[in-house]
Amino acid sequence: MLPEHEMGERVAHLVTGRMLDFIEFDDDYALVKTVAPDSMTGVPLGESGVRSRHGVTVVGIKRPGEGFTHATAETVIAKGDIVIVTGKIQAMEAFAEIG
Repeated sequence: MLPEHEMGERVAHLVTGRMLDFIEFDDDYALVKTVAPDSMTGVPLGESGVRSRHGVTVVGIKRPGEGFTHATAETVIAKGDIVIVTGKIQAMEAFAEIG
C-alpha cells in the first residue's frame, strides 16, 4: 500500500466519530485512541461487556492529567477518559460512533 493511500485512510477515520488517532495493521485490524463512550463508564471493564458487545479490546486508558496505563478487567473507566482499543476495523468504527 502506498504511504499516501494509508494516510488518506487514516485521516478519513479521524474525521468521523470520537477517534483521536487510528493505526491500521494487516488483515483489517486497527489500534484506536478515542474518548471513552459514556455507556462504558462506572463499571469494571470485565463486567462492562465491551468486548462481547462491540468486538473491541481496551488495552490502555489515560485520565486527564495522568499518563497512560494498561487496562485490566478491574479497570473502571471514568467520563472523559481516553482509551486505547484494538480490534477489527469495522468494529472499531462502530465503537467510535457509540455514545
